[in-house]
Amino acid sequence: MAYDDKNLVEKKISSENVFDGVLLHVFKDEVQLPNGHKSVREWIKHPGAASVIPLLPDNQIILVRQYRYPVAQVTLEVPAGKLDKAGEDPVVCAERELSEETGYTAGKIWKLTTIATTVGFSNEIIHLYAASDLTAGKQHPDEDEFINTVKMPLADALQLVYAGKIIDCKTIISILLLAKEIFDVE
Repeated sequence: MAYDDKNLVEKKISSENVFDGVLLHVFKDEVQLPNGHKSVREWIKHPGAASVIPLLPDNQIILVRQYRYPVAQVTLEVPAGKLDKAGEDPVVCAERELSEETGYTAGKIWKLTTIATTVGFSNEIIHLYAASDLTAGKQHPDEDEFINTVKMPLADALQLVYAGKIIDCKTIISILLLAKEIFDVE
């Protein structure tokens, strides 16, 4: 189905770099709206990321528990991390994060989808992968990461999603898509 969305596009008039951080860069742009009026758009530039949901032969998955400062709680998530340099292949990032955060390497890795996490104020894109044919190794997280790994049946993780116990969007989407593949559920 084709749409003519030209009447929705905003045009950037000016851009101010408000903050340059280690990970994030905040901008305040003035835009011209489709009706000719002007408005302000504040947004965060993000380098992009990749995640991976590791699948064991018995349909167990490996998730990580870690404290997330912005939401002030320990979360249950798929292994993930930011793209380390411009142009990095997201599958390379996913394989690196799988190794660092769980110690496992994958014999098979495949793309589930790509998501835009918060289109209202960030350009962050996360490439979601699944991995199987896993070989165990030694976990080696970054020096500022404190992570516990958790193995659980995919069916249990799916129930945690439905119960609102898993709140991270990349993890929710990864579990739902992998469950659809494995169990053919909607």
